[in-house]
Amino acid sequence: MHPMKHGFVLPYAEARDAAELARLAEESGWDGFFVWEPVWGIDAWVTLSAAAMRTERIRLGTMLSPVARMRPWKLASEAATLDRLSNGRVTLAVGLGAPDTGWAAFGEPTDRKTRAELTDEALAIITGLWGGQPFSFAGQHYTVRPLDFLSPPPPVQQPRIPIWVVGVCNSTRSLTRVARYDGLLPSARGADGRMGQATPDEVRTALSQLQTLRGGGAQLDVVVEGETPIGDAARATEIKAPWQAAGATWWLEAAWSNMPGPDLTYADALARTRDRITAGP
Repeated sequence: MHPMKHGFVLPYAEARDAAELARLAEESGWDGFFVWEPVWGIDAWVTLSAAAMRTERIRLGTMLSPVARMRPWKLASEAATLDRLSNGRVTLAVGLGAPDTGWAAFGEPTDRKTRAELTDEALAIITGLWGGQPFSFAGQHYTVRPLDFLSPPPPVQQPRIPIWVVGVCNSTRSLTRVARYDGLLPSARGADGRMGQATPDEVRTALSQLQTLRGGGAQLDVVVEGETPIGDAARATEIKAPWQAAGATWWLEAAWSNMPGPDLTYADALARTRDRITAGP
């Protein structure tokens, strides 16, 4: 069994506070620091750039970027710029996104099939642009022609910045998307009809299918999230063990309850987040 890496998913913080928390996470032994990307809110890439300037080792990424509502060339620019700024520490996590987080308010596409098509085309464009010019693309939603105007330098990480993709574990179409990239964020439809994280058994089955789809090759990251208690190492190990046995390579600590709201002030939410980071993975 491979040792799992440990990342921290930031529930919520302003960019300056987030940068300080990323520094603290690095000092406390975490391997990665991740932020979510809102439709309208605190910008993920500005936040991660601030974090890059305060850290040296820890990986920095989104959890996750819903590429269907983004301009692929803009996202490609942001990730590549941050990769050079951080000296090759970026991970891009992508998925179809959660349309109930304000998409309709801005006229963003909420239809699942459309989001899937946009996601596939965007990922092809992003990786194509990172590969350098001349690059062209002709799809149903996007057309890109070669551009000789001030091409940026390539990302530090080669052959590309790692891309983690949400994969629905019992969907061959979804897993085929994952197979083209570098990591699986395993999801499944629950009994209530809502999408959520897959079970360890579902992850195991998906991984064997992915191995066939990929035809071997480099190991795929398998990224799961959950919550472990502070100061109870035995319980934390117990919570993570089934995932590790199923093939998970990353555990992301995600305390979504530590988001400010009617019952939790920003200062208190920040204090809770700081305590959890300081306790280490």
